[in-house]
Formats: sequence, structure tokens, C-alpha cells
Amino acid sequence: MKRGDHQGGRTITNRWTVLLSFTLLAGMSQLLWLNFAPLITTLEERYHVSEDSMNLLLMVFPLLYVLLSVHAGIIIDRRGYRFGVGLGGWLMAIFACVRVFDQQFIFLVIGHIGIAIGQPYVMNGITKLVADWFPRDRQAMATGLGTVGMFAGMAIALAATPILVTATNLQVAMIIFAGLTVLAAFFFWLVAHPNPKGNQQQAVSAVRWRDLLPLLRNRQLLLVCIIAFLALGFFNGVTSWLEPILKPYGVDAEQAGLVGGMLIICGMIGAAIIPALSDRYRRRKPLLIVCCAVALLLTYPLCTTGNMGALLLVSGFLGFMFLPGYALLLSMTEEIAGEQHAGEATGLMMLAGNLGGVLVIAAMQWIKGDGASWLPAVYLLIAILLVSTVLAWNTKDRQKRLAGKRS
Repeated sequence: MKRGDHQGGRTITNRWTVLLSFTLLAGMSQLLWLNFAPLITTLEERYHVSEDSMNLLLMVFPLLYVLLSVHAGIIIDRRGYRFGVGLGGWLMAIFACVRVFDQQFIFLVIGHIGIAIGQPYVMNGITKLVADWFPRDRQAMATGLGTVGMFAGMAIALAATPILVTATNLQVAMIIFAGLTVLAAFFFWLVAHPNPKGNQQQAVSAVRWRDLLPLLRNRQLLLVCIIAFLALGFFNGVTSWLEPILKPYGVDAEQAGLVGGMLIICGMIGAAIIPALSDRYRRRKPLLIVCCAVALLLTYPLCTTGNMGALLLVSGFLGFMFLPGYALLLSMTEEIAGEQHAGEATGLMMLAGNLGGVLVIAAMQWIKGDGASWLPAVYLLIAILLVSTVLAWNTKDRQKRLAGKRS
């Protein structure tokens, strides 16, 4: 075997190992965020806190993401994704250990806030890492596989946490989650080195806040950020309020959990397939339009039926088609901003998405008001998807950049 062939094989192996290390850490960030969501009633009774206090605990993540996302992007561009993602990973690991001391509610709050601080430094590193290790025509596929970890973490948090707590207790569950987070952070630190033949070293620069101004003036990046604002707002709104939306149709909490789980699991499958098709045909825009349009058509049926078979079918197809749009938006962000400013641009996009998540959740509850029907809030979701579809039509494929060299 030639030496070049051997080195090429090592590069391919390293590429997938680095991506796997990020995927595991990203999955842990989402698992740690949502593992209290199915325990709201249990925690209220144990610590004698109100439902509002628990909701605020869950909202800490998107709120802190809004505050720290741009700074995380700047750190990643200035110091590299290994430093930025590693910093976030170790913050998550340290504060996950704080939650082990479950005797008082304040320890859960401190631990959860610390984990939320670390999350944007982890999540904003995906575009920089992918651009460093993967050729242009495989980057959307790699980004999609990276986001699979996020969706898997969500699904495990919602499905496995109550089972684990019931089988053991809350402290044992927190110990297990903390141990997994420490292992994920250590694995990333061990294997996620910059690609010696990649662009990471060239991309690291003294990024300043004023460097964001050209990005903010870029019309295409602004479009992507607005779509992210609306799309992630839609996703957070649906997953947060799905149970009360379906309750009038005879769907109980456990069934609503199955519907939400089907949406996320099929989204994982779609995130592995649709971005790969985008790379194959070197197009982002058409698939992004389809992602938004399919969600527009399926949202009303999803929110207005009590037939479990139909709900599982609709939620599965909705997840398969809609959730991969997140990977497409991440790839478009890096292609618009370029590798040097990928971290900042990703930070701006994810800031917009998390801000949308906070505002849409609140807006749905406000529009519903004191009435029993959630239909006005469902109409808001449909309007959001309609605007998203129109905006997707106005994005542009950067085909010259997508036609980059293959490795």
C-alpha cells in the first residue's frame, strides 16, 4: 500500500471519529436540557415548587443560548472548535456533577444553569468542525449526522428519564447522566484535534465584535437567520404544547409522548438522509422549501385529530421531512459566511433560532388565552410555516462553492 493511500485512510477514519465525538457531546447537551421535562410533576411534589418555577428551569437553556451564542461563535473562530466545544463540554460535565447533590432544589438550578452556559459553546462548533474535516460536497451530510446526536439526546431524555428515575431514584439518574457527560467530554478532548490538512489553522483569527457587522448586512444570512427564528420557534412550540393541544381530542400524556417521540426519531432518520441528498445534487434551496412546505401541510392534521394511528403516521413524516432542515440551514450558514467566520455566523443563526423558541412558546400561550381551545395557537404555527416557506423560496444556492473539490 502506498503511503498516500495509508494517510488518506487515516484521514477518513479520523474524520468520522471526530464527528462521532461531537455527536455524542451534542446529544448529551440536549439530554441534560430535557431530562427534567417529563419529571415536572415529580419535582414539584418533591421540592414543593410551582409549575412556573419548573417552566422557568426549562427555559434557562434557550434564554442563555440567546445571550451567549454570538460570544460562543467568536470564541470558536478565535481559538478553534476544539477549544470552544471542549470548553462547553467540560462546563456541562462539571455542572452535571453538581446536580448529583439532589437534596435541595437549588443544586438542580445551579447545575442546570451551568450546563446551559456550556451548551452554546458545544453546539456552535458544528460548522467549523465539519468544514475542517469534510469536503464541500459532503458537509451537509456530515452536519446532518452531527444533528442526529441532538435528536437522539432529546428522545432519550423524554423517554428514558422517567423510566430510569422510577427504576432507581433521581440521584442515581443524575449520577448516570453526569458520568455519561464526563465520558463524552473526555472522548471529545481526546480525539477532536484539528485536521492537519484542513482549514482550521487558517480559520483561527483575532475575531472582533465589529467583524459581525458585515455578516449582519448579508441579505442571505439574514434570510437564513429569520427562517431559523421561525422554524425553531415552530419546533419548540409544537414539542412544548403538544400534550395540551391534543388533550381535547382524547389523547393522554403518554400517547402524546409517543407522538412527540415518533416525530423526533423519524427526524433522526431524515437528518441522515436528506442532507446527503442535498450534497449529492449540490442543492440546498429546493430541499429547504420542501421541508417547510411539508410541515405547513401536516401541522393542522397533527394538531386536530385523536386517532393514534394517524397521529403517529403524520408526526413521523413531519419529523422526517422537517427536522433535516436544521442541518441544511447550518450548511447554508457556513457557505454564506465562509470558513473563517463560520463560528460567528452559526452563533447568529442559533441565537435567532433559540430566540424564536422562547418567543413562539410564549406567544402560543398568550394567543390561546383563557380559552380551552388551542386552535388559535395552531393557526399561529401554520402562519409561521407559511412565512418560512416563502422565505425559503428567496434563498440562493451557492452552487460555485458547493461544486468544490472532492476528496
